[in-house]
Amino acid sequence: MTAVFPGIPPEFVDQLLPTKLGIEITQWSADRVVATMPVKGNLQPYGLLHGGANAVLAETIGSACAALNAGLDRATMGLELSCTHHRGVREGIVTGVATPLHVGRGTVTVDIVITDEQGRRSCTARLTCVVRDRPPGS
Repeated sequence: MTAVFPGIPPEFVDQLLPTKLGIEITQWSADRVVATMPVKGNLQPYGLLHGGANAVLAETIGSACAALNAGLDRATMGLELSCTHHRGVREGIVTGVATPLHVGRGTVTVDIVITDEQGRRSCTARLTCVVRDRPPGS
């Protein structure tokens, strides 16, 4: 399943950074958001998956998880992202899994684990989003 971005016109989706990196969201729920990303096309000069690509994957699924927990009448915005890169990945596909750690009225914190095709953890991330009321008409 290709990522769907509610409220984004279909002709604009190809301009989104997650689309450019090949991120595909495969599972959406308030308890768990899962996505995959190809390593090919997302490398740094040493031939390893770029840490920034890991960060984009983490922020994409962490933000989706936070938004699903905040509810339709609330808006979430990234406040802090922390990524620890445990091992390099040279090929294949990585999978990110985001689960909520804290769901509060003002913030949502999400744990994100990224693994390679052998199930080895390559990155651990934590994203905290601030939660606000949506402006009228948005």
